[in-house]
Amino acid sequence: MNDLVSILIPTYNTEKFIRATLQSVQNQTYSNWEMILVDDASKDQTVAIIEEFAQNDNRIKLFKLKKNSGNGFARNIALEKASGKYIAYLDADDLWFPEKLEKQIRFLKTKNLPFTFSFYDCIDEDGNDLNRRVESPNPLTYNQLFFCNYVGNLTAIYDAEFFGKIKLESSQKRQDWRLWLTILKQIKTAEAIPESLAFYRIRKDSISSSKFKLIKHNFGVYREFHGYNFVFSVLLMMRFLFTQLIIKPIYIKKI
Repeated sequence: MNDLVSILIPTYNTEKFIRATLQSVQNQTYSNWEMILVDDASKDQTVAIIEEFAQNDNRIKLFKLKKNSGNGFARNIALEKASGKYIAYLDADDLWFPEKLEKQIRFLKTKNLPFTFSFYDCIDEDGNDLNRRVESPNPLTYNQLFFCNYVGNLTAIYDAEFFGKIKLESSQKRQDWRLWLTILKQIKTAEAIPESLAFYRIRKDSISSSKFKLIKHNFGVYREFHGYNFVFSVLLMMRFLFTQLIIKPIYIKKI
């Protein structure tokens, strides 16, 4: 069970959150990991905080971009530097439960799976628990994922020896959904660990906090990623919105 996990974290002006994120990884009960952070030309103290942690933990590796290039570019740089059997993504403002990696690696190995994810809880910008848990269909099929991204980026792990290193699309948004679609197109279904293993931080300035702001990016998944024509993409978006507004709320639980 002692395979190396590469944790990929892009950072940009996250001085308010990055310390807690780093600590949540250091607190993992599974210790064989490397944390690869790529800073996207932050203008605050993000880099200084990461360097402080890296001085005392050689598992933490920081790479700095000279100009702001977007999350997708930063994540792909981190992916190039990764050497682990398993690839895990974490955003610089989210948190993991201490047993997150241990439970997921055991789950993957016990069931002989190349990919898994988990449920997650929501916190606000100041770290207050919102008493809300986001679950998903389980198992999750490609067709279900096609109309709604049920996979939380902060919870997913895939086997790079099975899939290879999967580069993200250049799109600034919905890169994670495109990645999971690529994975499920190959394996057809995915099993989630049916419990929460992470905290997702909902920020006021985050585009993902508004479903309406995301509409054009979701449309791009059908129009650009899948290559459907405009009219068919519009029809698919209607089904997407129905799933997002009617079906997905079924999987959001009060706790």
